[in-house]
Amino acid sequence: MKKIKSQQNPTKSSHTKSVFSSYQKYVVSMLAVLQFTVILNFMILSPLGTILINNLGITLKQFGLLVSCYAFSAAISGILFSGYADRFDRKKLLLIFYTGFLTGTLLCALTSSYYFLLGARIITGFFGGIIGSISLSIVADLFPMQSRGQAMGIIQSAFSASQMMGIPIGLFLANLFNWHAVFLMIALIGSLIGICIWLFLKPLTAHLEKVSKKSPLQSILTIATNPRYFTGLTATMLVASGGFILQPFASTFSINNMGISLNNLPLVYMIGGLAAMLAGPYLGKLSDSIGKFTMFAITSTLCCIWMLWYTALGITPLWTAIFAQCLFALFISGRMSATMALISAVPAAHERGAYMAISTSMQQLAGGLAASAAGLIVLQNPSGKIENYSHLGWFVVSIMLLTMIQMFFINRIINKSQENMQTECPAEL
Repeated sequence: MKKIKSQQNPTKSSHTKSVFSSYQKYVVSMLAVLQFTVILNFMILSPLGTILINNLGITLKQFGLLVSCYAFSAAISGILFSGYADRFDRKKLLLIFYTGFLTGTLLCALTSSYYFLLGARIITGFFGGIIGSISLSIVADLFPMQSRGQAMGIIQSAFSASQMMGIPIGLFLANLFNWHAVFLMIALIGSLIGICIWLFLKPLTAHLEKVSKKSPLQSILTIATNPRYFTGLTATMLVASGGFILQPFASTFSINNMGISLNNLPLVYMIGGLAAMLAGPYLGKLSDSIGKFTMFAITSTLCCIWMLWYTALGITPLWTAIFAQCLFALFISGRMSATMALISAVPAAHERGAYMAISTSMQQLAGGLAASAAGLIVLQNPSGKIENYSHLGWFVVSIMLLTMIQMFFINRIINKSQENMQTECPAEL
């Protein structure tokens, strides 16, 4: 049979309309809510920054450690777990690690000292850092590349939902009761989600048909020494670094530098999150249409422009702060949905869990180092203002530009791989 080589970009679907089955819709919705609790647990530290610094009597560097310890713990667990990631039912793994995550979250709600909270964050990070990789593996198992951008866009909407609903509600509870109530809320919501996963998510064992006979250590080394995988891992590390640099100090910057009151801060996050949550699935679907890398490049460029403008702001009207948050949430939502779809296409199906675990680990490690470095760059003067924040903006822009170069090569690798598959299987065209 004559081989046919497709001229179509494999990461760009010729079908802009994708139809999910009822079960696919249920799974992606359930995973989005699960990710909401995980992301909120991490993100809530930023808006709680001022409250924690005052209540616990800690410094900016100590607060930076609270943020980064979660990431470092997640990085360690990712490496330890990666050798076993593709050897078990993904549903069982998800339930085990989510239970550990909820236990750590409950400990955060019960603590009243800095060092106890630090330990609770380490436990939460150890289990919570793996959940994202398991969730992405499930999505990649259930959704083809042609519609994966839309599915990832729905998952990414959890990030926006945590801003729109979780962070404002968390700040409301913290102001009404205390900051412990925020983690208690996450633990209660997470418990309900865990029950739904246990009852309704079907076992995911198709990848076990090609399970590796190598030892866990050999599996890790295989992933780490594969040139194709190495390119993907370095790209995800760069993607993670940018968010970790600015995020820990965002609320303190908004309050002390931009002049946004603590009472108005939930409104800023809520409106920005609403805009991104509504647009997230559509941005993911658009990435399926125009190409994942094209979407990534466009949104990354817009993020760079936004970064240089925002980090140089001084006293700012409330409407400007809301507008800025909306733009940032939209750009990040489009960028991350495209990123997740591209990265999920790098590994083979039988190595996907291990690759995703190592990838998550590298992201957390890079993020933890970035957060720690950021804590050394910024200073808080006696009036409470954050100094050198614009330096962080330039740092993030340089990382984003490097990431675009790296993602270009990843996109080319994926295109070549899928074109070869289509050439070998012309009947599927």
